[in-house]
Amino acid sequence: MAQYDVVIIGGGPGGYNGAIRAGQLGLKTAIVEGRGKLGGTCLNVGCMPSKALLHASEMYEAATGGEFAKLGIEVKPKLNLVQMMAQKAESVEALTKGVEFLMKKNKVDYIKGWGRIDGPGKVVVKAEDGSETVLETKNIVIATGSEPTPLPGVTIDNQRIVDSTGALSLPEVPKSLIVIGAGVIGLELGSVWKRLGAEVTVVEFLDRILPGTDTEVANAFQKILAKQGFKFKLGAKVTGATASAKQVELTVEPVAGGAAETLQADYVLVAIGRRPFTEGLGLESVGIVPDKRGVIANDHFKTTAPGVWVVGDVTSGPMLAHKAEDEAVACMELIAGKAGHVNYGIIPGVIYTSPEVATVGQTEDDLKAAGVAYKVGKFPFLANSRAKINHETDGFVKVLADAKTDRILGAHAVGPNVGDMIAEICVAMEFGGSSEDVARTCHPHPTRSEAFRQAAMGVEGWTMQA
Repeated sequence: MAQYDVVIIGGGPGGYNGAIRAGQLGLKTAIVEGRGKLGGTCLNVGCMPSKALLHASEMYEAATGGEFAKLGIEVKPKLNLVQMMAQKAESVEALTKGVEFLMKKNKVDYIKGWGRIDGPGKVVVKAEDGSETVLETKNIVIATGSEPTPLPGVTIDNQRIVDSTGALSLPEVPKSLIVIGAGVIGLELGSVWKRLGAEVTVVEFLDRILPGTDTEVANAFQKILAKQGFKFKLGAKVTGATASAKQVELTVEPVAGGAAETLQADYVLVAIGRRPFTEGLGLESVGIVPDKRGVIANDHFKTTAPGVWVVGDVTSGPMLAHKAEDEAVACMELIAGKAGHVNYGIIPGVIYTSPEVATVGQTEDDLKAAGVAYKVGKFPFLANSRAKINHETDGFVKVLADAKTDRILGAHAVGPNVGDMIAEICVAMEFGGSSEDVARTCHPHPTRSEAFRQAAMGVEGWTMQA
């Protein structure tokens, strides 16, 4: 029977980054993953393959949508969907092998199979052939992630009615695609197929897209998507779906009341969110009871069971790979007797559409609700030299700062590459920085990052380039 300091159940960003840090700290560590490949949802059927298709579809749209011609590049592109999917798979395979190498480098035992807790300090791993291995450990870390949330009345068959995994591997470009849910996953995957030629309609229960993001940014982003050809049905409830060999009929009715209507599409993507994955985990063997949403509660990553820890999507907080990574690192440091901490007020979120949406900290909606006095600085990409010369002027940057102290409280942007640039604000906030700190920091010209500096200048009313 193998003896460990730490056994991690789940090989996603929380699990594998936790394993790396545990190995660095000298803890004898095993990571258990049933998928057959490390990387979890993110690497295999989430973040990474979706980015591969987002990038490829952006290139295709640039070549077919007139952008290349405007730049003086004349081409006659032809879509090869099989090759597009193949390069996606190749990229994913390379990443998963890279993670496996990092396990060896940090002396972590990678055990293939589905893990379940079997009482205190014991994890049973069931291999593909049905055999079971028992691991004894001082600490168990649950990092099992999440799965797509089902929608009552809509049966996902991953043929005509697909979840996010199915939407990454459609065998053809749909003539029409209905996306249920106007959140991050729905809009990203809807963007992929929209660029490749599909007519995309987004059906959302709420009266806005991107719930939880800054309202002004979300509204501006919706207008940009509508200009790109997206259609929206907001405040609409899906009550049923019927799939045939070639299409889907969707029954939709207004949330506020009114007559139902039937929508038809080649494919339907259900993207209403994700829920924690705890099936067959053996939580009852150590007395852990998830809440009604399936979330396992934690107190500094500790569960109610001694020696059992939890990180990532399966516990509270935003379901983001980088949040899981930070939690896993902090968790391992606590197990090793060090200080471990995550600043939940500074976890950025990005939507990798074109243009991108990026956000960190509090929104204007949050500050108004809390009665916090604040100042706003804004700057449009239309006035940014690099964005203008590159024909990517949609969007703006908004910086929010405390009215008295000037400390940055949040930043929100829609525009080119804002997902990369939001990190500047994260660093400033981590150090308690002010809008003036960003405004007086020299930025290279001409770059899109100057939009963040100009927005920070705007907090005190001295924006110079607009």
